[in-house]
Amino acid sequence: MLESRRALSYLASILFLFGLWGLLSVWLNNPGLPGPLVALQSLSRAFWPELARHLYISTYRVLGSLALALLLAVPLGLLAGRHPSLDSFLAPLVYLLYPVPKVALLPVAMVILGIGDGTKMLVIFLVIFNQILITTRDAARKIPPPLLLSVASLGAGKVSLYRQVILPACLPAIITAGRISLGSAISVLFLSETMAGNSGLGYFILDGLFRADYGAMFAGILAMAGMGLVLYIFLNLLEYLICPWQRL
Repeated sequence: MLESRRALSYLASILFLFGLWGLLSVWLNNPGLPGPLVALQSLSRAFWPELARHLYISTYRVLGSLALALLLAVPLGLLAGRHPSLDSFLAPLVYLLYPVPKVALLPVAMVILGIGDGTKMLVIFLVIFNQILITTRDAARKIPPPLLLSVASLGAGKVSLYRQVILPACLPAIITAGRISLGSAISVLFLSETMAGNSGLGYFILDGLFRADYGAMFAGILAMAGMGLVLYIFLNLLEYLICPWQRL
């Protein structure tokens, strides 16, 4: 019942947005903003195989960057949250580097790595790494010390504490950080794909703009929005599976 309501809420939101889009396109009467039906028709025409290839490439870049950031930032955040000496060393580095716009490093990455996947994934990784690290560290800090002491008194070692207490306690915050980082990752992906390379949804959208094929341009935008929605739902499903206590 709950899943049916959630599905209906997603459908209602999509229909609402499409309705606003349609009204705005009629009001502006500008070829640069075609209606949703035109965009959907362009999406169906261009999806296979051209748009599907760009969608696969963009999804691979986002997932690869997010997985790498989680793999490195989560353990480091857990350790920093439980060891003040490590946090006192990492915190100044994070606070000094976090405000630096990582997208400005894209030309540097292009010079060093070329215009392939590595450049785009590196810039995405740099943007989302600190977001995941800070969220994980703060979640690890908030674990009540009596909880850790009670488990340690039962004979649990340091590895067991991290595996059985600290990591499970931080999982909801880590997945929330993944959701937040996903939006940042897709934004940076679009910018990197429009500046360098000849593949990905960002390239497809910009190519449609340059050819004045606004239907194709919005088909790419819809594909990117759909990619973000599916990945967001995937993270929700992941939380449902690995954090059963969050279902209540």
